[in-house]
Amino acid sequence: MGNIELDTVDLEILRVMQNDARISNKDLAAMVGVAASTCLDRVARLRTSGVITGQRIQVDAAKLGRPLEAFLYIQVRPHRRPLVEPFVDHLLAQPEVRAVYHLTGPDDFLAHVATDTSQGLQRLVLDQLTVRDEVVRVLTNLVFQHWPGGPLLPPGATGNNGSTGR
Repeated sequence: MGNIELDTVDLEILRVMQNDARISNKDLAAMVGVAASTCLDRVARLRTSGVITGQRIQVDAAKLGRPLEAFLYIQVRPHRRPLVEPFVDHLLAQPEVRAVYHLTGPDDFLAHVATDTSQGLQRLVLDQLTVRDEVVRVLTNLVFQHWPGGPLLPPGATGNNGSTGR
């Protein structure tokens, strides 16, 4: 589906909901300056059109016993279509894996992982990744700190508050 037309109210709804997906429709409508019924219709349209794809919570990995986060850059050979889906399924089946990206460049996949200890990270790399025939190399970068980005809006768009997304 292609891009859909979004006006300033739609953009403000997206900005507010990306900062707080649990906001009530009544409060959201008041913040963006429309009637509650109009706001409900607009959110429904944003969902139906695929602009809003879901609502998620953010969790603190450390408070769940996984304080060590890392990015694993994984190179596989052969890098062919029949390998991609099974390899991604294998990655996503690992409880430490938070997200997987298929890349261009020297590395084929990027996996964001959260483990309990450095030994847990080592087990993941050695017992679940480098043992696989297609895995040529795994480069590990530890995460010291993380700052979430602001709401995602179309290029050049601003919400009612005049901001460009932050």
